Amino acid sequence: MNREDFPMLQEGFVFFDNGATTLKPKCVVDAMKRYYEEHTSNIHRGDYDAAVKTNALYDGVRKIVSQFVNCDPNCVIYTSGATHSLNMVVFGYMRKHLKKGDEVLLNKAEHASNILPWIKLQEEIGIVLKYVPLDENYECSFESIEKCVTDKTKVISLAQVTNVIGDVRDVTRIGKFCREHHILFNVDGAQSVPHMKVDFENSDMDFLSFSGHKMCGPTGVGVLIGRRELLEEMEPLCYGGGMNAFFEEDNSYELKEIPVRFEAGTPPIAEVIGLGEAITYLMNIGMERIHEQEVSLKKYLLEKLKEFDDITVYNQNPNSGIVSLNLEGVFAQDFSIFLNHFHIAVRAGNHCAKLLKDEMDVKNTVRISMYFYNTFEDIDQFIDALRHRSEIFQIIL
Repeated sequence: MNREDFPMLQEGFVFFDNGATTLKPKCVVDAMKRYYEEHTSNIHRGDYDAAVKTNALYDGVRKIVSQFVNCDPNCVIYTSGATHSLNMVVFGYMRKHLKKGDEVLLNKAEHASNILPWIKLQEEIGIVLKYVPLDENYECSFESIEKCVTDKTKVISLAQVTNVIGDVRDVTRIGKFCREHHILFNVDGAQSVPHMKVDFENSDMDFLSFSGHKMCGPTGVGVLIGRRELLEEMEPLCYGGGMNAFFEEDNSYELKEIPVRFEAGTPPIAEVIGLGEAITYLMNIGMERIHEQEVSLKKYLLEKLKEFDDITVYNQNPNSGIVSLNLEGVFAQDFSIFLNHFHIAVRAGNHCAKLLKDEMDVKNTVRISMYFYNTFEDIDQFIDALRHRSEIFQIIL
């Protein structure tokens, strides 16, 4: 699907590392190039033609994001990526509003960016981190979450789709539960927003974070979305140019309205413009079509893998485009290097989910993460490579 838009997809190259980052269509690169070649300028600082054009494009991306995930455009904050966004939630909002003994529900399938900030906050103010048990498929169910909630539970923070198991959490049901029980609901959308239709308002999310580079956009840019009343109470993590209305010698100052107060300094202007182009590109394809393509690819891959009795697949549920596996007796990174010999790019390691080993009893896996531009022929090429697995050490040594 749309492979002709991606210059990197030359004949014979298979890119199965879309969970780490995605390829960039030519329209995104061209949009950023136009900014650099035709109207380079800073934002909200100039009155000349190039600056006016840049302002319109930069500010217009908030509306594009709001259409994409159904949120208030004035609650769209540009960040450097999902990690930055999640840190803003923890240290800009939660640090002010949580107290010693308050419980935050996490789970061990989460990415480091949704665990380490909470560990740091626990050190600072004494919150209690509770890990919701995963089921036999390493998935986090609503029922398990519900059983862990107590009258001290103040936050549930989780990924809508995890980056190793790829399970899709029922955020609509969880969000409704959180709203009914006055629990804050923080969602890491890094692996969901690029792959399926996400609805911020109708899922009762309080905060949603995602990255541009995982959805055909540039690196160095992401988004944090929050409910307006919460953002009004959130502290900026960075102070300086552009985010203040005034400051005086007597140390008085006033911050600008949201979202600008959270975007101090010169932002990644070309990257924001590229993000807007990427989102428009995805909307033109259709998020439902993208999700259906990935599920079809995963079902096909799982069926093909039944041929091999020395391949262990850790996530059989075909509701996303992520497959984590290992080849018996072979270290994950060696397996990845072997696949590179056949021009197949995958990810090997713990995938920044370092606590998942406690549940899986496996530290490292090879992750195949697919996107809409992958094909059944890509999978066939992977399967053909596996048929040479007996030669792995001759190939990589």
